[in-house]
Amino acid sequence: MRIDILTLFPEMCRSVFTESIIGRAITKGILQINAINIRDYTLDKHNRVDDTPYGGGTGMLMQAQPIYDCYQALCKELGTRPHLVYMSPQGKVLTQQKAIELSKLPNLCILCGHYEGVDERVLEEIVDEEISIGDYVLTGGELPALVLADCIARMIDGVLANEDAYTFESHYNSLLEYPQYTKPAVWNGREVPSVLLSGHHANIDKWRREESLKRTYYRRPELLTKADLSEKEKKYLSELALSVKEET
Repeated sequence: MRIDILTLFPEMCRSVFTESIIGRAITKGILQINAINIRDYTLDKHNRVDDTPYGGGTGMLMQAQPIYDCYQALCKELGTRPHLVYMSPQGKVLTQQKAIELSKLPNLCILCGHYEGVDERVLEEIVDEEISIGDYVLTGGELPALVLADCIARMIDGVLANEDAYTFESHYNSLLEYPQYTKPAVWNGREVPSVLLSGHHANIDKWRREESLKRTYYRRPELLTKADLSEKEKKYLSELALSVKEET
């Protein structure tokens, strides 16, 4: 998969995706992530990419021309039009399911806004969808773009050691992940659950699934409406809800 990030701050992006697991995947050729400087495509002799908004108001807006020309140059290089995501607080909030969907694309382009935003005309011209990483505002789209790229990249075959590394994580199946423990078996008087030390894999799997259901019920119950649950698991949740009600 190839991910291209259109940004005014390419070094900010490169310093992140050259590290750790993603960096190793790029080195191995499993994944390609590029940061393209929008400023390289401005026609302004002073290298400006922004101007004041029509109608007045505070701050500056990124102009349409540099973004459009940057995107067109990318399309020409790829020989195709990549799916373009604009990172915006007005977009739909990023979910694991959306990341899974995007990870199946051969080419993804992410546009980072800055200042007070972007001229609406270029958004209407080239953007396929807008995505937000939460209901808050940041100074630019670079951090959200990196979050999206990381979320997607780790699901590409070969990036992580094996598929289990992400298919059992929180949100992948609309459930939160079960609690995990490592050595020592007793720390600060707290013991690892005995079932995890039993070596009985069926019992361990059962415990993990029930803990996942329980954690989701208590912390993010709204996720359960989207989870693929068996009748036995639905019954377990009903009994859990009943016991909570009796306790209160």
